[in-house]
Amino acid sequence: MSALTFAVKTSLQHSINCSALTPDALAGKTVSEISDIKLAHGKNALRVNDVFEVSGNDTEHIVFKNASSKLDYIGANMVSGSISVDGNAGAYLGFGMKSGDIHCLGNAAAFAACNMRGGLLTIDGNAGDFLGAGSEGSRKGMLGGMVLVKGNAGDRAGDQMRRGLILIEGNAGDYCGSRMIAGTIGVLGNLGAYAAFNMHRGTLLLKNRPQLHATMQDCGTHTLPFLSLLFKSFSTYDTRFNQYNAQRVQRFVGDAAYSGNGEILILSN
Repeated sequence: MSALTFAVKTSLQHSINCSALTPDALAGKTVSEISDIKLAHGKNALRVNDVFEVSGNDTEHIVFKNASSKLDYIGANMVSGSISVDGNAGAYLGFGMKSGDIHCLGNAAAFAACNMRGGLLTIDGNAGDFLGAGSEGSRKGMLGGMVLVKGNAGDRAGDQMRRGLILIEGNAGDYCGSRMIAGTIGVLGNLGAYAAFNMHRGTLLLKNRPQLHATMQDCGTHTLPFLSLLFKSFSTYDTRFNQYNAQRVQRFVGDAAYSGNGEILILSN
């Protein structure tokens, strides 16, 4: 069996909703049935075969070829299997994902891993704003799973995050970890302004100290042996984080303006 492949064959004027094209949703369907599925495209709907050249028959392994930022909701709510995005992905990549594996070889637009519950999402390029955050109007961000970003992330990464792990090898924008409830965000590059703004709990694990606002309290330098176990847990993943084994950190707590008990750990060089 070969992977079920959706190769984009036409230029899209509007974004298209790909949430129907997940391994669990397509299980047991023939190529003909899959080709007839309707996808939302602006105010209208297009059939799958109007947009994609469909080949292969293994619905547990899906590939999007020639992918662009017009393909929204790839892997939304998926509970099994794997998806590979050969190119860029649109907004809401891995939205509500519960299990499985998504690998984007390019960049992802805003709200990647939004409302994510489980599974592994890897982005080889950059991620847009609100990575691992909650959707519009939601009070709950990412609730589980793991996100690896090889490039940079935009503003509000982990906004209202409640569980899970986000590892960003590049830089992160403003308000990283804003309104964070729990979970861990690691960043090897630099952060923008207002990191941990209104943070309740959770951990920001940083290589470089950002410009912190006055309501983040310096608790001094500590040796935290549990960090060795944390870094060891990264060893099975393709990430630069598995090259670290530091235990010595400078620790900040806050956001004190919100009675928060979140922490920022700055790794010693």
